Amino acid sequence: MIEDTALVKRSRYAVAAVFCVHGSVTGSFATRVPWIQEHAGVSAGQLGLALAFPALGAALMMPLAARVTHRFGTRNALRGLLALWTLALILPSLAPGLLALCAALFTYGGTAGMADVAMNALGVEIEHRLKKSIMSGLHGLWSVGALLGAAVGTFAAHANVNAQLHHATAAVVLTVIGAVACHFVLNIHPDEDEEPPARFALPPKSALLIGAVGFCAVFAEGASLDWSAVYLRDILDSSAAVAAGATTGFALTMAIARLTGDAVVDRFGAVRTVRWSGVLATLGGLLVVVSPTAVVAIAGFGLIGVGIAVAVPLAFAAAGHTGPNPSQAIAGVATITYASGLVAPSIIGGIAQASNLTMSFIVVTALTAGLAVFARVLAPRRPTTAGAEPLQS
Repeated sequence: MIEDTALVKRSRYAVAAVFCVHGSVTGSFATRVPWIQEHAGVSAGQLGLALAFPALGAALMMPLAARVTHRFGTRNALRGLLALWTLALILPSLAPGLLALCAALFTYGGTAGMADVAMNALGVEIEHRLKKSIMSGLHGLWSVGALLGAAVGTFAAHANVNAQLHHATAAVVLTVIGAVACHFVLNIHPDEDEEPPARFALPPKSALLIGAVGFCAVFAEGASLDWSAVYLRDILDSSAAVAAGATTGFALTMAIARLTGDAVVDRFGAVRTVRWSGVLATLGGLLVVVSPTAVVAIAGFGLIGVGIAVAVPLAFAAAGHTGPNPSQAIAGVATITYASGLVAPSIIGGIAQASNLTMSFIVVTALTAGLAVFARVLAPRRPTTAGAEPLQS
């Protein structure tokens, strides 16, 4: 038992490193999008079309992660899927035109989604065995990885480093780090007579309800990240530097809340935490909508960041605790949250075009209130894990 506990704790740190690596790929890509656009010779509209393909690839490929895990076990599956994701970073910068860029981003998103499902499913299993919350911290480390990847990417862009060289180097380094980390995760295999999951299957109804929490949180996240600076500039007539402070404040408070959120969840439980987080996020949205000054609006965006921070990690955790196939449920929740992140910026822009940005953030505020309404679906319901073998080092 002592040995098993040590293996689980070791696996927790290994999966944390995996989350950080996954986030680093995203940060590395995001900073070089202008270079990729110029290299591929696509317009802004064509780039917008291409950037829809990662979410499409993820939505279509995520259900396969459960089957891969069933076939190869948690360790080998995560090792392989993470390597595919880190190496896929190379593809977009090689694309010579629109069609190649769409194909590259479809692959990029598909591998990202499968690795995402595998690492979240394993994180949920570790959380169950440790009997304490760890998912918020894991997602916080994903944010740390994204920040690190973005920092390196910003330096590379400033130094005029070719994005192909930058991404090839980053892919190799991250692939090695990911492979080392995966060596120390739990190695769990299903029973020999257990039927493999379907290649594609609709998520269970419970996952759809849990996905509603993720949808509300990710919609508010996408809207705040992409439109907070514009809101301060257009509605409150702030300078560019002050407007940027809204985005920075939102991202910073969300990352801090995720890194510290596990202690709150352990103290109050998932349902109460998300319910009161929804109240905080709604208060933040109201401050943004009625704000007479930039300072009040920035404080509002900060509260939104705190309020939505733990909702997505807890949605993944709840999905992993429901239904006969946790990976399938996680894939369903992930698909809903990916879709929310995809549509949020365009919906906010459409409402702003038809009315104004204030009305857009009234909608955001209503969705954050949905966190409090739907929080009860996150109540833990751990099914019997029929296929978990004794831990293997």
